[in-house]
Amino acid sequence: MGTLASVQPTFDRVAIELGPVPIYWYGIVIALGAVVGLLIAIFESKRIGFNEEYAVDVVIWSIPISIICARIYYVAFEWNYYSQHLDQIINIRQGGIAIHGAIIGAILTVIIYTRKKKISFWQIADILAPSLLFGQAVGRWGNFFNQEAHGGETTWSYLQDTLHLPNWIVNQMYIDGTYYLPTFLYESIWNIIGVILLIVWRMKFNPRRGYVFLGYLVWYSIGRFYIEGLRTDSLMMGDGLRTAQIVSICLIIFGVIMMVVRRNAVRYLDGSKKEAK
Repeated sequence: MGTLASVQPTFDRVAIELGPVPIYWYGIVIALGAVVGLLIAIFESKRIGFNEEYAVDVVIWSIPISIICARIYYVAFEWNYYSQHLDQIINIRQGGIAIHGAIIGAILTVIIYTRKKKISFWQIADILAPSLLFGQAVGRWGNFFNQEAHGGETTWSYLQDTLHLPNWIVNQMYIDGTYYLPTFLYESIWNIIGVILLIVWRMKFNPRRGYVFLGYLVWYSIGRFYIEGLRTDSLMMGDGLRTAQIVSICLIIFGVIMMVVRRNAVRYLDGSKKEAK
């Protein structure tokens, strides 16, 4: 294992300071993920001839709502702490937002928006799925700067010689005298692979409406279930059950069932082969 003297300084959580106002890397990374995700949604909308203004509107509304829902989700499962520190509930500068809460917020936003505009939920959900997954991939790097969402203890040799990680990642995984597994990186890579697969699936095979979004739920949940088991800071749901793993199993089951349901919905459309809306 590397010694304390051999470890170079890690990244500071604060990127820049504008007078008395600190700008955290966490916020910058989240904003970057949102911007690139929006660009992906606009590109996909143009590609299939969908009104890109709908995609822009949904993303703009989804960002604040998802962040609020992600914080509510996190606080709810850490209520023992926050009930004693009410002033910290809105303090997200140090992290403390849950992706599953953000997913819930995004889905609710799309449901409400599509009903108001009288457009297909499944169509716009398919367009936004790669954007959402990409945003999650980038967002995990906010955890990197905050030195959170990591796995159990490991050694310098494992990070450097087995995983072949660059020094700037290895050093950031040195926390309070111990090296930790970079589970944030595992999930980020898994999500990037998922983005590529979803886009290729959509462009090359033109799957049934709703399948790209449901595929996103299944893909992300499979990876999250495994990676969550490696983490040391999981939200828990009594009796030692990891909340994210339970939710992941539910989303996998839901995604598979809905794929079957939508397939049958098309099959029985009065003999027509039109897409189910």
